[in-house]
Amino acid sequence: MISGIAHVNMLVPHGTLELANDFYGTTLGLKARPVPAHQKNGLAWFDIGDSGQQIHIAFGSNEVKSSRHPCFKLESGEKLLELRQRIWEHHERGGEAAPREADKPGGVNSGDQGVEYPQRFFARDYAGNRLEFSL
Repeated sequence: MISGIAHVNMLVPHGTLELANDFYGTTLGLKARPVPAHQKNGLAWFDIGDSGQQIHIAFGSNEVKSSRHPCFKLESGEKLLELRQRIWEHHERGGEAAPREADKPGGVNSGDQGVEYPQRFFARDYAGNRLEFSL
């Protein structure tokens, strides 16, 4: 029986693992973990807290503006707002690893609206992967 998700694989352009480390490691605060030695130049892995769940980064192409996305759960509304601000600041600051899109703090999130949805926001990483963050 399925008991959880081990990892989600995200695609980035070839040769941009250092950008993945900047965005997923520094901006999102995920902890980088070692990958198999024979794959160290083609993958990046990140732990999601102490959950045993991971984000794997691999080389590949993304559809433009795809709606596919993982949703990252945060522990509190305060942490959700802190991360939204950090992602927005990286978006505004720019640079190769900067998110292509980010919901502005204090603004309406870019997802569907309704009482069914918890407090959340969206961003699109430097490679075009859509990301959701919620309570």
